[in-house]
This record gives sequence, C-alpha cells and structure tokens, in this order.
Amino acid sequence: MYRLYDFLPSGNGYKIRLLLNALDLSYDLIEVDILKGESRTEEFLKLNANGRIPLLQLENGECLAESNAILIYLAENTPLLPEDRLDKARVLQWLFFEQYNHEPNIAVVRFWMTHGGPTEEQKAQLSAKMAGGYAALDVMEKRLTDQNWLVSDTFTVADIALYAYTHVAHEGGFDLEDYPAIRNWMERIVKRDRHVLITDH
Repeated sequence: MYRLYDFLPSGNGYKIRLLLNALDLSYDLIEVDILKGESRTEEFLKLNANGRIPLLQLENGECLAESNAILIYLAENTPLLPEDRLDKARVLQWLFFEQYNHEPNIAVVRFWMTHGGPTEEQKAQLSAKMAGGYAALDVMEKRLTDQNWLVSDTFTVADIALYAYTHVAHEGGFDLEDYPAIRNWMERIVKRDRHVLITDH
C-alpha cells in the first residue's frame, strides 16, 4: 500500500489525495506538520532530503517527491494521463505552468494570508504576486471558455494540478467573480465521482 506524507492544508498534497481517490487507490496518510518543522527532522530528511511534502512512499519502499512528478507516476496507464504523445505533452505543459506561473503566486499569497501574514517584507511583494496570480487565472479562463477541461476536453491530472490551489484562491484574496469559465470548471470537478475536500483524508 502507498504511504502519503502530507500536510492537509497544502494544495500540493491535496493534488495527490485527489488523484489517489479518483483512481480508488488505497493509501496510508502520515500527517507531517510543516509549521512545526516536522518535515525537517532527521527521520523525514532520510526519506526526502529536500525536506518537503508531499512525499509518496511506494509499495517497494522507494520514495517519490514533487507533487506533479507524483501525479504523472500515479496517472500512467490510466485515463487521467493521455496516451497520445502531443496530448501528454500538453498535460506536462499545464503542470509546468502550474509550478512556474500559478503556484508561486496564488499558493504563496494564500499561505501568507492564512498563516499570520503578510509581513512587512511580504507586503512589498504582494502587488506583484497578486498580478502574477491574476495573469495565471486569465490564461486558464481563456482556455476553459470554449472547452470543459484543460487538455483535449478530457479530465486529466492537468485539471487536478490546477484545481488544487485555484479552488482556494479566495483564501489569498483572489476574486474569481470575473472568471465564470473557471468557476464552472471547478463545479464540474466537484461533481466527479470520489471527489474529496482539501480537509478530507
């Protein structure tokens, strides 16, 4: 059975739980409180030298880090990762977009706002982070205006990756009122079988 080391409020960890549940895969959850430094202990660093969650321990004992790498691993040979070469590359395109354009803005601001911030230093960065987050949402809105899902009108791990932090963007002060395509897309995801909330495990 898989073992998932995770911090429940984390969108990156939530991605993995969404996919494990969507694929009806059993797993043990080991909660790691990153706010208390539990991902920086000697014991955890032996599993992941980078000291971050989520971390998936495979059935053979090996460990896999980085949320989007875990998504690709679990989705291989399932309908959630296309076999077509170009469509698979497009899934990867959205995963890279999520980590480079979306997560560094929307997820970071959410973390600041929900963990006692922003500090004075963070306030100096806030305007740029908000602009970057809205720019990422603009890209998604344009894509989803004419189709239900991000890749080939089929639900994939690209949708899971982008949903994780988009659906809690309001916790960072992002207003989705002007993003009807994104809001409809999120509703479609919630209605899928075996959907779980970010607080579920």
